[in-house]
Amino acid sequence: MTQLNPTEEKPVRVRRAIYLLPNIITTLAFFAGFVSAVWSLDGAYEKAAIAIIVAGILDALDGRIARLTRTTSLFGIQYDSLSDSFAFGAAPAILMYTAVLHPMGRFGWLGAFLFMVCGSLRLARFNVQAQRVGEKHFTGLPIPAAAGMVAITLLLMGEGSLDSIMARVVFISMAYVLGFLMVSTIPYPSLKQVVIPRRKAFQVLALVVICLVVVANYPVYFLFGFGIFYVVLGPILGPWIVRTLGSGDIKELEVFTLEDEDVLEED
Repeated sequence: MTQLNPTEEKPVRVRRAIYLLPNIITTLAFFAGFVSAVWSLDGAYEKAAIAIIVAGILDALDGRIARLTRTTSLFGIQYDSLSDSFAFGAAPAILMYTAVLHPMGRFGWLGAFLFMVCGSLRLARFNVQAQRVGEKHFTGLPIPAAAGMVAITLLLMGEGSLDSIMARVVFISMAYVLGFLMVSTIPYPSLKQVVIPRRKAFQVLALVVICLVVVANYPVYFLFGFGIFYVVLGPILGPWIVRTLGSGDIKELEVFTLEDEDVLEED
């Protein structure tokens, strides 16, 4: 092992901590997905749905932190994909089947499986495209948005109505429609690419305050409305999104190499 002089030891420790931070958040999102699956199997369906939403918030944070701290790595990309596959693929599928679709027998669990496998295919395609950046839109519905729709719809309907025929129709339809949208080539806008002009900063701030008031009073209704808006945005405005946002300046992904010893080496 290479010996480091005292003046170099502190920066290396800081570097390790910075690299580990986004991966720790990814692990928390993974854990939230696991807790959701456990609660689904225990019959605590609303808690399971909330855990999926928490996983979505953590998933948004880990990528943001990695970009801000310039600690994007191939390890982080692959680990984040594995976390997303479970938290937003397997966990919502388990929730749909245990809470609503299990009386439908084979048709029910096939719908849940279709949702899960389409989400995994969506992530695999995204990983290939992640080698190139500059795209201002996603290809296909992002899997966190699909999982969020499942969780919010369940919270909106409430546990008392999950045993109804209407609930089964709604969730089996969601499983097939959301699965198709995830593997489709329909463009969806990337919220990471939203740029607010300075001259409209005050108006945007006022809109954010209004949204916060609505969220505070009607969180489930607001999230459900926003989710529906985003899901239908691609099929309705897909060509306009491509023409308006374009593809940007495509370039190779800037990845900062994280050596194995940075993760595994002991002090």
